Amino acid sequence: MKKYFIIIMILSSAITWVACSKSNDGGLGGSGGGSNNCTTAKSFSSDVNPIIQSTCAVSGCHEAGSINGVGPLTTHQQIFAARAQIKTAVNNGTMPKNGSLTPTQKNNILCWIDAGAPNN
Repeated sequence: MKKYFIIIMILSSAITWVACSKSNDGGLGGSGGGSNNCTTAKSFSSDVNPIIQSTCAVSGCHEAGSINGVGPLTTHQQIFAARAQIKTAVNNGTMPKNGSLTPTQKNNILCWIDAGAPNN
């Protein structure tokens, strides 16, 4: 009985370690345990909107008229309204569904949201 308990504990620890290491986002906050590298202010128009438009506001995801998740993400107003959900999805890596964001893209989005998500 003790032998089975030890095996279960070892397997459980291994599974937890693998799950935690996969969720590590390279120090960008969230479940990875780091913080955003927000040394310079991020601009909606040049740093964030191009990322959202090329990875989120695309056909089948959050384009105009979308009913997926938070709906369309084509304007600052829509993106601002969904900023908490966007932050969560970027932090835990669940978005974008098709592909992934680079560490720089993640940092830009998270820093912009942390700065109040201004329309700049």
